[in-house]
Amino acid sequence: MITKILIANRGEIACRVIRTARKLGISTVAVYSDADRDAVHVKMADEAVHIGPAPSAQSYLVIDKISEAIRATGADAVHPGYGFLSENRGFAERLEKEGVIFIGPPVRAIEAMGDKITSKKTAAEAGVNTVPGYMGLIADADEAVKISNEIGYPVMIKASAGGGGKGMRIAWNEAEAREGFQSSRNEAKSSFGDDRIFIEKFIDQPRHIEIQVLGDQHGNVIYLGERECSIQRRNQKVVEEAPSSFLDEATRKAMGEQAVALAKAVGYFSAGTVEFIVDGKRNFYFLEMNTRLQVEHPVTELITGIDLVEQMIRVANGDRLDLSQEEVRLNGWSIESRLYAEDPYRGFLPSIGRLTRYRPPEEGQLANGTITRNDTGVYEGSEISMYYDPMIAKLCTWAPSRSDAIAAMANALDDFEVDGIGHNLPFLSAVMAHSRFCSGNITTAFISEEWPEGFQGVEPDNDQARLLAAVAAFAHLTDESRKTRISGTLANHARRLGADWVVTAGDCACTLSAVLSEDCLKVQFADGTAMELVSDWMPGDQHGRFVADGRPVGVKLSKASAGWRLRFRGVDLVHHVLTPRVHALSGFMPVKQAADTSKQLLCPMPGVITQVMVQAGDTVEAGQALATVEAMKMENLLKAERKAVVKSVKAAPGQSLAVDDVIMEFE
Repeated sequence: MITKILIANRGEIACRVIRTARKLGISTVAVYSDADRDAVHVKMADEAVHIGPAPSAQSYLVIDKISEAIRATGADAVHPGYGFLSENRGFAERLEKEGVIFIGPPVRAIEAMGDKITSKKTAAEAGVNTVPGYMGLIADADEAVKISNEIGYPVMIKASAGGGGKGMRIAWNEAEAREGFQSSRNEAKSSFGDDRIFIEKFIDQPRHIEIQVLGDQHGNVIYLGERECSIQRRNQKVVEEAPSSFLDEATRKAMGEQAVALAKAVGYFSAGTVEFIVDGKRNFYFLEMNTRLQVEHPVTELITGIDLVEQMIRVANGDRLDLSQEEVRLNGWSIESRLYAEDPYRGFLPSIGRLTRYRPPEEGQLANGTITRNDTGVYEGSEISMYYDPMIAKLCTWAPSRSDAIAAMANALDDFEVDGIGHNLPFLSAVMAHSRFCSGNITTAFISEEWPEGFQGVEPDNDQARLLAAVAAFAHLTDESRKTRISGTLANHARRLGADWVVTAGDCACTLSAVLSEDCLKVQFADGTAMELVSDWMPGDQHGRFVADGRPVGVKLSKASAGWRLRFRGVDLVHHVLTPRVHALSGFMPVKQAADTSKQLLCPMPGVITQVMVQAGDTVEAGQALATVEAMKMENLLKAERKAVVKSVKAAPGQSLAVDDVIMEFE
């Protein structure tokens, strides 16, 4: 049996592997860069080895350094997690030569499936449905445009060695094909050290559905149902669920059998995923096979009860699978929300900094029968750096039905407290509340179609507006009542609080009468409706659990701008609780004007300038490329919003910039 596993990865997946290894009585070794010296996975492991500077190209991607750590610790097996070296054929070959067990598939399977061009040819030979496209190598942008025209727009430009949304672009015309080819190649080279690109037909209004396969070294391969991964942004998954609300049993069986056939064709063992694109008529086409553990594997574990990491370890040890296809059962529904360090209000641009507050919701089986699970590799005080993927945590819920799983996720997101950086919690809450998502009518275009101008927050409906007004009143009266007692208990010294208030939030105002007694607030709204709010919240608490007319809710609240910042179900607004007189006078207050930055190109995220395409004196047209910024392994192209003349260029390639640093100025 394997006795010591080195995890050649970091963050939440390293922690995930350590937990299962510990359950099996196997000791673990963590590796870490300068940036991860105090990381959770380093503290969890039995041993830890430093492997270099923060950039992954100088640490986690250096095979020699991983090999040195293996020799130094005597590890007899390596789990690669996902990303980094997980699908690197050279790494698997190196381990094989050194007599170290690779907890993953055989080298021949990595070679056949790790390259997207080769994998599509292999899939077609195995009888798997494939998407029309050009599988040969593409020399330059001119050839990319020619091929795209022959296939017919829209097309998907993809890195052959890519994954995780890196090196992928959709092109709807010649200009986008030319631009997308170059950006995809640049990203592919920086992320994977391989700039080969291929092009295939982009299927409009598709669903992204993948099949989890599991095989052993004795020729047994089974599939563990599917995962729906259609909620994506820039080809990067944001919300996943298992099973899919779209598939019927016949389609599930057909997809599963094709996935198994492909796995057997390449002699696959260990856990792997065959990804398909599915159209509105349930026609499905092979996209790629990921020869590793997927980020979204927890939802499969929650509906099958199978620990995939444990199965990977047992298979690597030479054990046979202990279940057959007929024994696989899909139970209930599970949803995963990826918590990213990115600001949804700024086009989901990466955010870095320190987690000044990180309080995940309660985990385990809750009183209502649902399950909450949070896979993470951070803690309160952790620093989110620019060197790695921006994912902070994977929040999962399970329930007997899809609607209950969505409700459980909405509640868990309400209870998740994160501060110090920009993050996508409000957006995840908005997805859970969206009627289209709740109905299951989703495609990979869901985000772009529902928020075409970008995410600007959620406007509360009438019920939410009343609830939040009542919460703001509860917070205000609780805080003010404490202040009235500061001067003593003498009645003639106490400041008395009125019952009539106006609660404002944005452009809305809610008139109400509120009386607070102990931990209960009784509210009467102007239209005659009433609400009773009960809570043990006290000033200083940044999260409150309230019972509103018998319904439990969680609201994040904190002092802000002489009011209360309330966050609930994607709503993020500052509420002011005013007396009627103060509210009437507030209409005379001047409105602060925003600074004029229209003649500047500001850096939209913390990152490194990789290219500046213009110089002082140049005239640029609307839509013209100006500069590129690389952050968290993604290349971002900055374009001119209108015709202008460049007055000065303030940044140069290789320079690190913070958010809103000036890149160039215009006349």
